Amino acid sequence: MASTSIMSFGVSPFSAMRPRFRVQAQNLDGPVIPTNTVLPSESDSAVTAINGVSSSSSLVLDTKHEKNDSFIVEKNKENGKLIIEEKRKGNDADDAMVLEPLWDDGYGTQTVEDYFAAAKEIINGDGGPPRWFCPVECGSPLKNSPTLLFLPGLDGTGFGLTLHHKALGKAFEVPCLHIPVLDRTPFEGLVKLVEEAIKVEYALAPNKPIYLVGDSFGGCLALAVAARNPTIDLVLILVNPATSFGRSQLQPLFPILEALPNELHVTVPFLLSFVMGEPMKMASVSIENSLPPAKKLEQLSSNLTALMPCLPELANIMPKETLIWKLKLIKTAAAYANSRLHAVKAEVLVLASGKDNMLPSKDEAQRLARSIQNCRVRNFKDSGHTLLLEDGIGLLTIIRGTCMYRLSRRHDLVRDYIPISMTEFKTAMDIVGLLRFLTGSVVFSTLEDGKIVQGLDGVPVEGPVIYVGYHMLLGVDLPSLVEEFITQKGIVLRGISHPELFEGRRENVSSEFGVFDWMKIFGSVPVSGSYLFKLLKNNSHILLYPGGQREALHYKGEEYKVIWPDHPEFVRMAVRFGATIVPFGTVGEDDIADIVLDFNDLAKIPYFIEYVRELQRGSVKFRDEISGEVASRDIAPPLILPKLPGRFYYLFGKPISTKGMENMLKDREAANKLYLKIKSEVENNMGYLLKKRQEDPYRNFIDRRLYQTLYPRSESDQTPTFKI
Repeated sequence: MASTSIMSFGVSPFSAMRPRFRVQAQNLDGPVIPTNTVLPSESDSAVTAINGVSSSSSLVLDTKHEKNDSFIVEKNKENGKLIIEEKRKGNDADDAMVLEPLWDDGYGTQTVEDYFAAAKEIINGDGGPPRWFCPVECGSPLKNSPTLLFLPGLDGTGFGLTLHHKALGKAFEVPCLHIPVLDRTPFEGLVKLVEEAIKVEYALAPNKPIYLVGDSFGGCLALAVAARNPTIDLVLILVNPATSFGRSQLQPLFPILEALPNELHVTVPFLLSFVMGEPMKMASVSIENSLPPAKKLEQLSSNLTALMPCLPELANIMPKETLIWKLKLIKTAAAYANSRLHAVKAEVLVLASGKDNMLPSKDEAQRLARSIQNCRVRNFKDSGHTLLLEDGIGLLTIIRGTCMYRLSRRHDLVRDYIPISMTEFKTAMDIVGLLRFLTGSVVFSTLEDGKIVQGLDGVPVEGPVIYVGYHMLLGVDLPSLVEEFITQKGIVLRGISHPELFEGRRENVSSEFGVFDWMKIFGSVPVSGSYLFKLLKNNSHILLYPGGQREALHYKGEEYKVIWPDHPEFVRMAVRFGATIVPFGTVGEDDIADIVLDFNDLAKIPYFIEYVRELQRGSVKFRDEISGEVASRDIAPPLILPKLPGRFYYLFGKPISTKGMENMLKDREAANKLYLKIKSEVENNMGYLLKKRQEDPYRNFIDRRLYQTLYPRSESDQTPTFKI
């Protein structure tokens, strides 16, 4: 008979699932067994007793698999307290761990085959009560990371995050709930189990949020726990939640399952696999977008061939009696959760699939958004019910893109920021790939001696730096600019963006995961003095367009007109931190499109002005009339006519150091002179580019394409341009 171990912890019990702790393990059949793992903390020892925590169900980690450490957290039978004991030792390596831009998030290295392999292993001889485990692939998180509890769907294995383990493991502690195949714990018992876990976590770190990721059935479980614990800081990520189970497309088929002979049941999970997920998207997880079409098709065929033999394993994960029990369990869970939606005070994000053949998830997401106080939605139109096991966007990417990632009760986009990963960078560049391909951008910078060079050699490496420039029509200058800084210098530009992207009505409605979400992943923050202060203090590289949306939505005839506020908004803040200011100019918008109708033209259309004012009503306003023309609200996206693309050009001027200019903190006139100098430099840079582009033999797209055909090169090699 396998022995069981009892462990006591002075930190979150979930942390103990990773091999980073020195604890005492008590064998129930024998003496105390010391372990040799180390806890990353600086204090020597402590004993903590947490009162008021129900322990009707023990938290148990699987003891049969080498991947996991075994533990049980039990209530002291004498005094009813949950005892947590610790031995701590410092681990400077964990504390010092930081993520650099283009870090490896591991997305695509794990596939659905790995899910089935892990599920097969954990259900082999599966027994005992529901229990938590931390996947070894998650590794060690960053210092002070919050906890993310995964609540599984119909399968109950707890491996629904297989594709996301490596990325999530950098930003969270990731305990996953495993519900054994033969377990028949009622829904209320599972609620108490999760509730006990979050109470322990909350008692140990009351200022940190606790994340609950609920997949399908797990979404009902997360909502139930949140409704019962409104005072705990919870963040819910609901993936196609089963709260709509009563309206499932498969409702007429469920009664047939009970009458189906056992020998035919093996076909049911196999058929469900096609109903619940999109096999093509499951097989596409590890395929690089940059591969040639023929190679993609070959790899897709190979992946599908390898996936098919795994599907029968679902019959072992969900035998007939288990499937029938879980369907009844989901029905109870949906009713329980729906009756308590009004009590949910947590921050909620609903991820809804457009091709969910099991539940009406898209409509349900809208209903939940109307029923829950603080709820937003992201739709994924091409995904099936098993969204987390299909090719697409990583879960950590979604959490960050919707501004749901935070380290404390108060969200801070500077402190909480995680640099963009290599997978995210490639995905984003694929999205804007056509624009980059058509515009063939060229970047120049200015050295300290005033010499202009191609590339970014003249750009400072050490922060804080503020890059101040002209915003091209519709912001088309951004993708190439951001790409060049990341690939050439390894620098993430922290863009200062319109606050409507963060606080406006858009965040209160349903939408596809899109461009504005990607801007947040790349580090954008809302324009405000406090965020500029924090970025400068953090030695960041800041991208600032003083002209904002007024420049980006300019009128006909205003190409390359610098429309800035009448007073210096950023100069004295830069001086306070001794920041370097780099003025830059961009040209090329007139080479890709012509404005057909601007705001003044559109205003002549009946009801257009009323429509614009209705859109602006309630929007975030951060400038008043004293700012000048830039504060005008007579703006709207113009109607444009695309034309054969030319080329984008960027010129970064000579860096201006503000060290030693402290007198400007009190001398407004001196600050204004520097402001006007920066504005003049931006205009001069654009004037230089407008003149020199006439000498570029490859300014035209067709000429560039012919050159690239005759002289094929690697992607890093660039088509030549004018001589400096």
